Amino acid sequence: MKSATTPPTPGLDPAALIQRYQAGIWRYLRALGCSPSQADDLTQDTFLSVLEHPFVEYSPAATAAYLRKVARNALISAQRRRGKVVAVEDLDQFDQAWENWAGNEEEEVRLEALRECLQHLTDRARMALDMRFRDRESRAAIAAALKIGEHGAKNLMQRAKQQLRQCIERKMQ
Repeated sequence: MKSATTPPTPGLDPAALIQRYQAGIWRYLRALGCSPSQADDLTQDTFLSVLEHPFVEYSPAATAAYLRKVARNALISAQRRRGKVVAVEDLDQFDQAWENWAGNEEEEVRLEALRECLQHLTDRARMALDMRFRDRESRAAIAAALKIGEHGAKNLMQRAKQQLRQCIERKMQ
């Protein structure tokens, strides 16, 4: 158990560090497959670990990468304690893809662009994507909810994702 009285690293503003990076670390853990509550726990563990050990902020990109590494290691440790096997090679590929997409400092800008672009989708397309990616529903369940065939649901989601991709790319230029 970590001590609640461990002093923070000298020169490091814990509140500012947490405020700036907490949402990104939580999203990263969710993208790795954590449940919301597990992501909450591991995000907290990540910041406790970082604040209990010497840490120097070189740049926002380096800090974000370091925090993701600590979070990833916390996830691996948690999975090992539960007896789950972790394919490290897959995590390395995921990290590279995350870095390419998130771009460290652009993560919030991209997410804001995504939020804005989602507003331009039809209600049906937004509902289909919500069911698929937020609720993790099957294509069959989405088709039934929208009263369309499975192929229609697949096409609807493909068109919506393409619209989002194009919209985000325009906003990021």
